[in-house]
Amino acid sequence: MHCVNDIVSEHPYPVSSSLAKIEAEELPDGGERYVLTGDWRNHSVAGVLKDLDHLGKTGSQKAVEIDLSGISGIDTAGAWLIRRLMTAKGGEGREAKLSGGNGTIEELIGALPETTPAPPSAGPDKRGRFERIFTPPGKLVVDVGRDFYAAMNILGSAVRGAQLKFGRGAGVSPASVVTHIDRMGVRAVPIIVLMSFLIGAIIAQQGAFQLRYFGAEIFVVDLVGILQLREIGVLLTAIMIAGRSGSAITAEIGSMKMREEIDALTVIGLNPIGVLIFPRLVALTIALPLLTIIANFAALYGAAVVALLYSGITFDTYLSRLHEAIDHTSIASGMIKAPFMALAIGIVAAVEGMKVGGSAESLGQHVTAAVVKAIFAVILIDALFAIFYSAIDF
Repeated sequence: MHCVNDIVSEHPYPVSSSLAKIEAEELPDGGERYVLTGDWRNHSVAGVLKDLDHLGKTGSQKAVEIDLSGISGIDTAGAWLIRRLMTAKGGEGREAKLSGGNGTIEELIGALPETTPAPPSAGPDKRGRFERIFTPPGKLVVDVGRDFYAAMNILGSAVRGAQLKFGRGAGVSPASVVTHIDRMGVRAVPIIVLMSFLIGAIIAQQGAFQLRYFGAEIFVVDLVGILQLREIGVLLTAIMIAGRSGSAITAEIGSMKMREEIDALTVIGLNPIGVLIFPRLVALTIALPLLTIIANFAALYGAAVVALLYSGITFDTYLSRLHEAIDHTSIASGMIKAPFMALAIGIVAAVEGMKVGGSAESLGQHVTAAVVKAIFAVILIDALFAIFYSAIDF
């Protein structure tokens, strides 16, 4: 089967080539012979297009002979023009015969269809109303089911262990985990500290502004402490990590999928989940709780600065009131969520990375989907924990 770049020529790289030409000759029996000469390749067939259009109907029913002996080179573009000429003469009821070729040219022309298929037309949607309404939700449910199955596969492999080799239990490399902790955790400290400091300062300023009307500005410490430790600290940190590290995981695994590196790991007997995904899950599970602690300290410090400048609450008064407002449940309720959110971010990012196709557009789409889905999963987990804590009065 010849492809677009197939070239038939005695000299694949000629120094000079003549342009494609076609001449019509009348035969004694009333038929016609079309003599084709020159180079019938893509770069040299432009001049012959008008000549082909001028070979109109003659009213004769005699056969047409197409002489290929003068062709010095041909590719698929030239073969298409000859096939189109043969089809046009066949439509006039005249038989078109090839002659003078070297066999390979006839084979290339014969491999092409007589007519190009027409593009499918967007006709009216003949589906029923029920099918039109419920098909999109049905596809969405199927996609969610596939994502859930893939996520459980990754989670099950992580629970079972790294399993670097198929059929053999093997621990994950500590160096890989430490590397990912550095990339996902240590390098994220500056942005987490800055974000949390500003969030704590904003909550304190807005809370003090509203509580001032009631003469209860001191309770801004309770507001910041409980809200930051139970909800805001871990939630905003997880969202930041989902956008920063979750997208990086999807991009890395997706790039490996595009370059077929994951298939190569499978061929040599390694488990891609154990080699690529498991160390990232472990690193996220370790890094996110530690980042949450740093975020809580930064937010409480930012609130203390604003409380001092805006409401005149000293640091000693701030710390004293903070000790009275919070207890171990306030700290534990936020920290318990962190590992679950880390697992959700890592699993969603890995699933989207494994779904990347062979194009850059597919990579961009799945990176975006990974960030959106990871943030949604984080908020959903936070909501479920809030309901659970309320049910057990924690």
